[in-house]
Amino acid sequence: MIRQTLRQTVAQLTSVLHQRDGQRTRQLLLSPGQFGLGLVPERRQPDAITSMVCGYCSTGCSLDVHLQDGQAINLTPTSEYPVNLGMACPKGWESLRVLDSPDRATTPLLKNQRGRLEAVGWDTALRTFVERIKQIQAQHGAESVAFISTGQIATEEMALLGALAKFGMGLVHGDGNTRQCMATSVVAYKQAFGFDAPPYTYQDFEESDVLMLVGANLCLAHPILWERVVRNPHDPQIIVVDPRTTETAMQATRHLALKPKSDLALFYGLAQVLLEEGWIDRLFIEAHTSGFSEFATFLRPFTPEVVEAATGIDEATLRDIARIIHEGRRVSFWWTMGVNQGYEAVRTAQAIINLALMTGNIGRPGTGANSITGQCNAMGSRLFSNTTNLLGGYDFLDAEHRRKVANILGIDDACIPSRNSWAYHEIVEGILQGKIKGLWIIATNPAHSWINQGQLHDILGRLDFLAVQDMYHNTETARRADLVLPAAAWGEKEGTFINSERRIGTIKKVRQAPGMALADFSIFRLIAHYWGCAELLSEWDSPPAVFQILKRLSAGQPCDISGIEDYQMLDRLGGIQWPFPSDDPPSEQQRRLFADGRFYHPDGRARFLFEAPRPMPEPPNNKYPFLLLTGRGSASQWHTQTRTRQSPVLRKLCPQEIYVEINPLHARELAIKPNELVLVESQRGCLWAKAFLTATVRPGQVFIPMHYDATNQLTDAVFDPYSKQPSYKACAVRIRRESVSTKSTSRGRP
Repeated sequence: MIRQTLRQTVAQLTSVLHQRDGQRTRQLLLSPGQFGLGLVPERRQPDAITSMVCGYCSTGCSLDVHLQDGQAINLTPTSEYPVNLGMACPKGWESLRVLDSPDRATTPLLKNQRGRLEAVGWDTALRTFVERIKQIQAQHGAESVAFISTGQIATEEMALLGALAKFGMGLVHGDGNTRQCMATSVVAYKQAFGFDAPPYTYQDFEESDVLMLVGANLCLAHPILWERVVRNPHDPQIIVVDPRTTETAMQATRHLALKPKSDLALFYGLAQVLLEEGWIDRLFIEAHTSGFSEFATFLRPFTPEVVEAATGIDEATLRDIARIIHEGRRVSFWWTMGVNQGYEAVRTAQAIINLALMTGNIGRPGTGANSITGQCNAMGSRLFSNTTNLLGGYDFLDAEHRRKVANILGIDDACIPSRNSWAYHEIVEGILQGKIKGLWIIATNPAHSWINQGQLHDILGRLDFLAVQDMYHNTETARRADLVLPAAAWGEKEGTFINSERRIGTIKKVRQAPGMALADFSIFRLIAHYWGCAELLSEWDSPPAVFQILKRLSAGQPCDISGIEDYQMLDRLGGIQWPFPSDDPPSEQQRRLFADGRFYHPDGRARFLFEAPRPMPEPPNNKYPFLLLTGRGSASQWHTQTRTRQSPVLRKLCPQEIYVEINPLHARELAIKPNELVLVESQRGCLWAKAFLTATVRPGQVFIPMHYDATNQLTDAVFDPYSKQPSYKACAVRIRRESVSTKSTSRGRP
């Protein structure tokens, strides 16, 4: 009787959700069925145009979606949007095409007794999901189940997931794949500024007269931001700090090809020269910072001789770069994954922040210590996913914060965990230790992207239950799942994203999701009903309603968005950067932080933070003589290629076969010819790759793009101690020429 009543209640709810999502009928809930993909029609004249934020990277470009009978048929970049100014990268242009794929998940899939995934209805899928998780919790405790979320879904979906999982289902441990891209910047900003607060606006690219780009290949990773640099009218000095001669380094006025992972020594050496020459802003330091005298004492050992030995950058170059920083009126410092994905990444980011603080280059146009993150909604995840911090930037460890959030949400504060979640790698280790028995993965593909991939595949196989919620049924992770929940994609649902410059923009439903696929928001709502906690989340009934909840949660916080009325206001103003409290004027399109010199620590001051450099965990040695670098390989590919490989156009714009960049000097030593297959081995695994001979990598180094699934068979499971972010960028490898017959027997570990 209880189950029948539950089915009726959920069927009614699902009918509403399907109507909201534009799905067919509530019968999709109860029968597996097979449905077509509903291909986009031939190009026709649009009868309407709507604008929405792109769903790939953190740049946050706006796209004009052309509609015919309410369905998307084409798109073009929005000409007046303050982010992209009428430009789009190849991924943006192909955003609609990747939705029409035969690999789309169109029905729930459940592993049968033969170990194969087969189609089932939503009722079976949801009952299985809830029953399996509750069984695991009953046997092993509430903390035996965890979730891994994403920076790819809407802010409202992230918040609902976090509330459902932690307040409703009793899960303590849940992290996001944003741990892989921006955790370092989050911690660096929190410790230095008192809050996770990237201070800049993209207009600063055009207003600087000196730009220092650290581990940031904007030409490939963020081409629209590079276009903003190209628009700079001040003939700026562009200094690129990167071991490899990237596409961006080729365009720079100065390229510092330092030894890999020697950034700390370089930045401390620059700081010492600036201090020694008196090229610092003492008035700003004394009025707005703390810890500078200790920092000045710390810098004394970093003489030019010591820095040259550590980095390979000679004294003349070091002093010249310091002089350029000193002479610049508006100096901006930018970094991305080359900094964030390192074993001492937080202190490296803070060494960059220190340079901005000591020279007074913060809070003014064209200045700042500026982190550019990776995913389209990484910033939404940072503030509102309920993973690394309590909703709205609050702290799980603070009883007053828990009471405040509980009062805003109208729930018992006992529902809110009083301790922090394990980080991503701690959840993975928890599986290995037998402490995590069930895992729910949403819109991410760790079986491809996680460090030391071979070990992760073994670890995932130890779970009692793995549920994967994704728009494609055949990702490397979905193929290992016990249950696959089919999710709608960008363009098939509504909500908001927050980009790297803190600008909030909207996404919209401009086409039908295929088959039985539902928006993640609707899936979370259904799980809440099957779990029995729907009443707790009764106010969270639609993305616009959740946006209003997030406004209340943010009020009075550094990320205050209480002044934003609704989605229509966001569209009308070209997106809005936080903070935007209720008493702010609605006219400002560019909103920098710290113009008043006030930071978010209780004393209002920014902090100088520093630490002695540590040795690289796995340097090259006699057996593995090369240092492997990884990173972006093409502007047309996105992370694990889960979406971008679905586009024939994007596939043509990048090599389909994995390749390794090798310096010609080593190629001659090893008798390696161009395009020859070579075996690349680390202590953890091996892969075959085509040799690409190029002087863009220095002797002793090789480079493999991150987009290929085999790359992380090599990488080492090393993490920054503060951010817990993986150090993808450097590990020791060797390269061997092998015959074709050897190739067929040399898979797996070397």
